[in-house]
Amino acid sequence: MQRLSDETGGVVGPILCAPQIRQVDEKLLELLRSLTPEEWELPTVAPLWKVRDVAAHLLDTALRKLALVRDGYPLDTGKIASPQDLVALVDRLNREGVAVYRRLGPSLLIQIMELACEQSADFHEALDPFAPAVFSVSWAGEDSSFNWFDTARELTERWHHQQQIRLATGQPGIMTPDLYHPVLDCFLRGLPFAYRALDAPAATTVLVAVSGECGGQWYLVRATARWELCRRAANAPAARVEIPQELAWRIFTKGIDRNAARAQIAVAGDPSLAEPALHLTAIVG
Repeated sequence: MQRLSDETGGVVGPILCAPQIRQVDEKLLELLRSLTPEEWELPTVAPLWKVRDVAAHLLDTALRKLALVRDGYPLDTGKIASPQDLVALVDRLNREGVAVYRRLGPSLLIQIMELACEQSADFHEALDPFAPAVFSVSWAGEDSSFNWFDTARELTERWHHQQQIRLATGQPGIMTPDLYHPVLDCFLRGLPFAYRALDAPAATTVLVAVSGECGGQWYLVRATARWELCRRAANAPAARVEIPQELAWRIFTKGIDRNAARAQIAVAGDPSLAEPALHLTAIVG
């Protein structure tokens, strides 16, 4: 589980963002109602998915979470013995869900989405954020997670898939500090796991910054046997990575070719210490 703030406030604390799920989904419904029939068929940065497929995925995952976690309805997952097995399962469930819900016309999909979004928001707002979550945040390397982290992960899913639709249709984004900053904060909780194979002297510090009003600074500090994400650091960074906020969500969700994105990323200091940050993936699959 994610380590919480120590007495000095150095280590990052929880992300308490359940109300933002309701806000993001309200914007989703408003967006879907505004789309023309032609816009439902536009391609997105999600490989092989049109706008209608991303909308179908958002409906499927909201209903799936309610069925599995809230209602305890069993799912035949088969044997999950490795991270690859988990990725294969999630990919299969996503394909199956999109195949079903993309058959719905926009009007019917939106009607069902309204119900799913309302119940999803109620569910996440009612959770004890510090109770154990049913599902761990695997892309952060956790075998078990608190509810607050799983809820924050849910917010990233709702936010970035909606952003894919907005990008595809030329609609204004939802890059506001109250909605996007917690998404970035959640994404960057995956940094210690992304750096797990990189050894360095104790107290070595890497600064990852996201520029823009929604961004911030995250310090990754090498402890005795692991990397820790901190609010601040005693030592000057040995490497600094700065990513524009318009680009950050696409990098962390595989929504852009990372090599193509490098021209817009500023790296200073030891490049070997900066490299793992550019390969952070905050989705499963």
